[in-house]
Amino acid sequence: MKMLIAGKWMDKPERTEVINPFDGSVIDTVPKADAWDVDRAVASAERGARAMAQTPACERSVILKKAAELLGARKEEFARTITLEEGKIIGEARGEVSRAIQTLELSAEEAKRLYGETIPLDADPAAGSRFGFTVRVPCGVVVAISPFNFPLNLVVHKVGPALAAGNSVVVKPPSDTPLSALNLAAVLLEAGLPPEGINVLTGPGGAIGDLLCSDRRVRKITFTGSREVGAHICHTAGLKKVTMELGSNSPLIIMPDADLDKVATAVAATGYANAGQVCISCQRVLANAAIYGDLLDAVKPKVEALTTGNPLDESVKVGPMIRESDAVRVGEWVQQAVEGGARLLTGGNRQGTMYGPTLVADVTPTMRISCDELFGPAVGVTPFDNIDEAIALANDSIYGLSAGLFTENLDLAMKFVREVHSGNLHINWGPQWRADLMPYGGLKESGMGKEGPRYAVQEMTELKMVVLHSS
Repeated sequence: MKMLIAGKWMDKPERTEVINPFDGSVIDTVPKADAWDVDRAVASAERGARAMAQTPACERSVILKKAAELLGARKEEFARTITLEEGKIIGEARGEVSRAIQTLELSAEEAKRLYGETIPLDADPAAGSRFGFTVRVPCGVVVAISPFNFPLNLVVHKVGPALAAGNSVVVKPPSDTPLSALNLAAVLLEAGLPPEGINVLTGPGGAIGDLLCSDRRVRKITFTGSREVGAHICHTAGLKKVTMELGSNSPLIIMPDADLDKVATAVAATGYANAGQVCISCQRVLANAAIYGDLLDAVKPKVEALTTGNPLDESVKVGPMIRESDAVRVGEWVQQAVEGGARLLTGGNRQGTMYGPTLVADVTPTMRISCDELFGPAVGVTPFDNIDEAIALANDSIYGLSAGLFTENLDLAMKFVREVHSGNLHINWGPQWRADLMPYGGLKESGMGKEGPRYAVQEMTELKMVVLHSS
């Protein structure tokens, strides 16, 4: 495929291969952008921002709604592309496309809801007859940097609200999975988006990311990815608005009154989806000592039932990791835990990019499988004695993106809500769950700002205060 600059599909002599993680085959190639391309794309986005700001909200809404309809008509095509470039099983890929459609529809609605408010200036004794109100205006040029693990929906979560708010967007998709973003741009143009409303640059982030983020013409950056890259972007960006959706090592607390069958189902569902390559994947299970053994007995067969293989096979439940180096890393972390005294209950096997669903017991908080972000198909289980200890373990992390608790005790549930330092809290389910309309974002070093179209639009607009001075 070609990249999109200034309304035209552009090629370059130097290209990057897009590799199928399952079998290593080349499914396509994309151009490698350079500094000249970055400059042209941002200049185009400046023009696009003016065009988008002049496009009425009702028209922006119609464009996004039309894009959702076009995406729905091509659902299977997009799902297959996601599976081929990212390795996600086909059922999960179809689910991602359905979510992307909903995210576009939600963005279309939010385009019509850019409200200001009246400010009661007469509450100030010195205001006299002055009248105040606020208006929301677009930021201008938005740079959207997306990760590999949701190559369509996480792009839509950035592009949809940005366009709804009247901005233009420069998209930098990951080098591993650029095809879904390019196809989305084509859909938006077909839906009637002004030609310079979106630019898509492909190529290594190290070569073009800093140029994009440091450019003063860019007024907003929205990024999803690792904590380390997010911190670098914040240092590079300067005085810009930023939204950072960063890493996690999400905990799930199991109290003695929990239904262990439901717990086992939740761990299998939320710990291994997309081969564990989800920011809010269940990584740490904290189980009360009274039910610790029973929990392990309940979870182990659920994990062993997760079949691996070709992600296009409808019967397969867990596909490959994005790169073999990542599968090797997960294996090393699991082995380090075992060497430190943890017990490997099932899994721990690797074949190329395929790492078998793994369950590790007796994990201590200092083990890397517990304290860092694993981002792979392995779950560690740690015992605790009481709720205070469990909450302390859950909070013993630089991250705070998502957490879960299983209990039938309302008081314990509310204690969890008040005391666990996490942006998303789930009661009687694992930490991996998200509705695309809800505010989504982390605390601590899991990031800043919120996604979800209604909330992202607020992040992608500026507030102006207007005072009318009447005599």
